[in-house]
Amino acid sequence: MTDGAAVDVADDLILSKQIIQGLKALREHLGCSLHEALDVFAARYEVLRIERPDDFACSPGEYWVGFYS
Repeated sequence: MTDGAAVDVADDLILSKQIIQGLKALREHLGCSLHEALDVFAARYEVLRIERPDDFACSPGEYWVGFYS
């Protein structure tokens, strides 16, 4: 579907740790399943961690705490 580099519609949500809202935005934009949206979200997360590490609301170790997929 995508490698995470091309889909930027959920960037602000990813950066602010709004995971559920980010998944919803990706599903709506891409017309994909939840599983596919999670794959795209995770790929975009990795891209943003490299390109914009200081823009995140929390550290990498804290980001996924409390989110179970």
